[in-house]
Amino acid sequence: MCLRAAMALKQVMEASELLDGNVNGQMVSEALRAMGLKDVEARTVRSDRGSTDFIRVMIRGTEGRTSAGNVPTLGIVGRLGGIGARPERIGLVSDADGAITAVATAMKIAQMAQKGDHLPGDVFIATHICPDAPTIPHHPVPFMDSPVDMYTLNKHEVSEDMDAIISVDTTKGNRILNHRGIAITATVKSGYIMPVSEDLLDIVARVTGKLPEVLPITTFDVTPYGNGLPHINSIMQPSVATACPVVGVAITTQTTVAGCATGASHEADIAEAVRFCIETAKELKRGLGIFYDQSAYEKAISLYGELKVLQDGMLEGLVGEGDGSNA
Repeated sequence: MCLRAAMALKQVMEASELLDGNVNGQMVSEALRAMGLKDVEARTVRSDRGSTDFIRVMIRGTEGRTSAGNVPTLGIVGRLGGIGARPERIGLVSDADGAITAVATAMKIAQMAQKGDHLPGDVFIATHICPDAPTIPHHPVPFMDSPVDMYTLNKHEVSEDMDAIISVDTTKGNRILNHRGIAITATVKSGYIMPVSEDLLDIVARVTGKLPEVLPITTFDVTPYGNGLPHINSIMQPSVATACPVVGVAITTQTTVAGCATGASHEADIAEAVRFCIETAKELKRGLGIFYDQSAYEKAISLYGELKVLQDGMLEGLVGEGDGSNA
């Protein structure tokens, strides 16, 4: 195992152990508070297909909005259907990687703060905890489903406080990217698939010690779930619920692995995703330009108009509303 991965490996292993079992959001939030994180929220949301617990963590930066500064707030969304598929499958499923990344990132930032290293901007981390999520048929391998729909997932995981978002998702159930490790997507901004960020490619290369990999996405991927169009997975779904730039971080494999497969998580790969998130948070002091070129975005709009139609009305009124389903 390379030394780079080991720098966040402890937190990844701790997060994996924490989530491996019939856990709930309260247990996770208590573990995070025990590490010194104060602004932690756990909320149960139910549907006729079951329930899940949403975890939201706000970590203040020295120059972030909560400290009257101007460094943008980074949102880190651990995207998944569920961390387990009980009773069909026993143990942590591959799909849990997004939640592990989110929890481990919060743990690592907390440890950094204990040692006197504080990030410049605020960091808003969100994911959900469901140890008994359903599965759905999908080619070439089955997908993990969620007990709540995508609208609800976005409503509780995407916040108007986020100025830029990293969406981390297991992306192993495909034959498009045959590489084990992590890959990033192009930046998506209000329906536009922007050029892949050179700054973020530099961060990938730095944290992995390898040439960066890019996960290809299509216009279909930046449209809402449920419209009948194929999506590689839910990695880009936060982009339909926000006007801020979104970049996906895919945890990938060389072979095709089902999201509901157990024994399939690779701690070193998740540690690379954790360190990418933290290094990006450090670099955000330079501004949102590390995600996309605002002048190019404005030029595209002047030439071709808005593409918010691809968000299909999910942007307005989505973030921060209640739906009466909170337990």
